[in-house]
Amino acid sequence: MADRPGFFRRILRTLCGDACAPPPGEEELRTLFAARSQAFMRLLSANNKALEIMSDLEEALGGSRIFGMSFIRANTTAVGVNVFKLVRSLTELEPGRYEPLFDRLASIQAEIDAILSRKAGRQAAPLVLDVSRIDRHAADLVGGKMANLADMRTSLGLPVPAGFVVTAAGYEAFMAAGDLQAEINARLQSLPEDAAPGDAEAVAARFRVSSEIRQSIMAAQVPPPLADAIRGAYACLREELGGATVRVSLRSSALGEDAAGTTFAGQFKSILNVPEEGLLDAYKEIVASKHTLHAITYRLNRGIRDEDVAMCVGCMELVDARAGGVMYSRNPLAPRDPAVVINSVWGLPTAVVDGTTPTDLFVVERVSGDGFALREREIKTKAERTVPDQGEGLRREVLPAELAAEPSLTDAQALELARFADGLERAYGGPQDIEWAVDPAGRVQLLQCRPLALAAPDATGIPTGRAVPGATELLAGGAAACAGAGAGPVFVARKEIDALRFPDGAVLVVPMALPRWAALLPRAAALVAEQGGITGHLANVAREFGVPALFDVPGAADALSEGVEVTVDALGRRIYAGRVDALLSKQAPRATVMAGSPVFECLREVSRLVLPLNLTDPESPEFRPENCSTYHDITRYAHEMSVRDMFDFGARSGLASQASKQLACEVPMQWWVVNLDDGFTGPVPERFVHLADISSAPMLAIWAGICAVPWAGPPPASARGMMNVFLEATMNPELAEGGPGGFSDRNVFMISSRYACLSSRFGFHFTTIESMLTDGDFDSYAGFKFSGGAADAGRRVLRAELIADVLERHGFHAKVRGDNLFAKAESRDHGFILDRLRILGYLLVHTRQLDMAMADRGAADAMRDKLLSDITAILAVPFPLPQACQGWAKAGGKA
Repeated sequence: MADRPGFFRRILRTLCGDACAPPPGEEELRTLFAARSQAFMRLLSANNKALEIMSDLEEALGGSRIFGMSFIRANTTAVGVNVFKLVRSLTELEPGRYEPLFDRLASIQAEIDAILSRKAGRQAAPLVLDVSRIDRHAADLVGGKMANLADMRTSLGLPVPAGFVVTAAGYEAFMAAGDLQAEINARLQSLPEDAAPGDAEAVAARFRVSSEIRQSIMAAQVPPPLADAIRGAYACLREELGGATVRVSLRSSALGEDAAGTTFAGQFKSILNVPEEGLLDAYKEIVASKHTLHAITYRLNRGIRDEDVAMCVGCMELVDARAGGVMYSRNPLAPRDPAVVINSVWGLPTAVVDGTTPTDLFVVERVSGDGFALREREIKTKAERTVPDQGEGLRREVLPAELAAEPSLTDAQALELARFADGLERAYGGPQDIEWAVDPAGRVQLLQCRPLALAAPDATGIPTGRAVPGATELLAGGAAACAGAGAGPVFVARKEIDALRFPDGAVLVVPMALPRWAALLPRAAALVAEQGGITGHLANVAREFGVPALFDVPGAADALSEGVEVTVDALGRRIYAGRVDALLSKQAPRATVMAGSPVFECLREVSRLVLPLNLTDPESPEFRPENCSTYHDITRYAHEMSVRDMFDFGARSGLASQASKQLACEVPMQWWVVNLDDGFTGPVPERFVHLADISSAPMLAIWAGICAVPWAGPPPASARGMMNVFLEATMNPELAEGGPGGFSDRNVFMISSRYACLSSRFGFHFTTIESMLTDGDFDSYAGFKFSGGAADAGRRVLRAELIADVLERHGFHAKVRGDNLFAKAESRDHGFILDRLRILGYLLVHTRQLDMAMADRGAADAMRDKLLSDITAILAVPFPLPQACQGWAKAGGKA
């Protein structure tokens, strides 16, 4: 209390019955009340922001949006800050009375911090491990990719190049040396995750942050212990291979990469043909690739926490491949087909996984016993191949004419590869995705092995491959990379910057199936690539997200007109003009990829401390600070107490002009008015206040809307609608009414000449209208919150969507979160804002019990037409600004 003015202490002693203190004068009470009014308005602002953030968190829990850890951190921080402001403002209203709320707030915040700071446990390990010391059980040390590959060499005795792995412990040492993770978290948290899917500014921000993070990583020094361990492991590898120099390939092996359902296919970098002097820079480059735009977006889409993905890096002898490629031990689109599918090219296999070169196709089927037979063979003309450069890195070279059209594999090599695929499937208990190379001596080397996701068994029956009668066929042919059908406007992406313009729900058409396009797939209706094989990285990600994908369709980018709607039938290998409902109606909705993910589970844990409302009855003896167990409880308690304190203060202090007054009106409900400052034209000593005594322009505009059209009672509802309401009211304890005459039943205006806040409860509906008219227009606003109802959730949501639609047609920005509606009109002249308040006043009355009639969209449309018609008639009559308000309005605004 030492920081409060002396007269505050005297006033408090007087109100608490301290007979020794001199009674405060009326001027002191007025000063105190003005300070309280400011604190109350700050409390309302913080309360509104906190509830809006809670609605965003609740919507995210519904699984209808994609979000990352920065969304959770930013929103839990923001809601915590606003709840703190709310509690602080409440204690300013009644010093010393609500201090226990700070303890509850601190306790809840500590629990949330503990959840957000929790990291995946990792056992201690060396900074570097030789492949010979690794098996499949070391995935938490070296990542799944290198654990599988090493296990193939050490446990199964398969041909896998020698090498070593920079472990998760090595990655942690690198990140800790420059405190890089804290810097990365701060940059990621600045990203606008709540932006609309096609928001170019949001994508541009990700580009910028991605670039900044990668630059920071490349500029960082590899700490000496890690640098020495890497150089020492390379020296051992060189000695093992008996060469003066050894060219190596460095590959990502992030924790969680290649786990079931999260392939990370093509999202991280591999660097081939690295000399000894380039090891440390190549290591940093792969670590930095964790933060490319498509990798950041992939983790966001899959709900994976950035800090949980430790970037281990495998370093292995480079295979100077004569031919290479990828094979699947099963057909990913036809799980009952026992064939092995092989894509191959001349040179290194990078052209297959990157989708940059036409690929040969070999289909090998299993026959009786352990036999294999070549079932299909499709040989493409391959103009180029990728080979190691003389110094370091790779280069593309033109193939000799005699090789271009020749098979990159012999039939015998295809059968040998199939036997390897079959053995790996047996060893690891499921279908496998395997990268391989054939060295100059003709020996097969296995470079990667990971689980292969298959289509659902019934997915093969969706498109039949036959043309759809009556549909206009635009293109036919190609290879199905992911089964299904999708429709949308064509969007042709040729350059990486085109990602900034990609619209939600479009059909993505690309010349090459490059991994970088994976970032757009969660928003794409379908994918078409002019070239690329079904075993490439982009095909893997398309299957992971369930995006219908058709590859190897030459000329698609030129043949399909941008912006024109088409339907892609991937397994049927056809593209049609317009929407083909015969195909689209058979598509099952895509499952959300967030459910069950680490980020989603983290939000679920945090939300238990934020969202539940346990304090529902203000008249209950349990309605106390110590019983607040969530942020929502604190906001509910603080808002209820603040309104009570403001409502009663004038009467308690003897300051009649600021006491709560009942509005004398003909509307058959009780309305109360609390004058925060200059909301009355003069002193009102009586119990009742009349409209002529009101100088608050916002309140008068709201009231004009309330009275504009007489309410004819609740809309007609079916017997089913009435029964729905009765059942919901009986079963939902949060809808229980307060006792007779309870404070929660009052409709209370808090006003000044330029400000009004109406807290209203009609039956089961809760409404807040708030407005401020400033000297200029920029900060003037009219805000609206609407929630509650006694019908089931479906009817309440329909009602909220209906009101949002009406408001958006009249210049409001509206957000619907379940049955909660938040709307705001701002930065407009006073006349516009006052007209919006008339609309809100009208809706306040005429949406009472509307949820009973919300049986379907047809009922909603009919009610929308009536509301819009009434509002048009209301706005046709100019709002007469009261004489008491005209002076300041003309001076400060444009009303």
